[in-house]
Amino acid sequence: MIIDRVSREREANRLLFRIVHHVAIHHAGRPFDEIVGVLRRELPGSPPLAEEEIRRIAEQISVGRDPSGLPSPE
Repeated sequence: MIIDRVSREREANRLLFRIVHHVAIHHAGRPFDEIVGVLRRELPGSPPLAEEEIRRIAEQISVGRDPSGLPSPE
């Protein structure tokens, strides 16, 4: 059913954003290669992210940004 598929995709995307947010909080400012490794380990395979997207996200986190757009826990 289409609604089920859309719901699954939406939840998968939410999970991606939460993982990126978690990595950004705990690894902000760390070396780029370290963050790439963490993202590769933590991100699920679905929906898949291209290597260039993982590297772009890691680059932002390495300079202290949170590309997830989720609010910081303050």
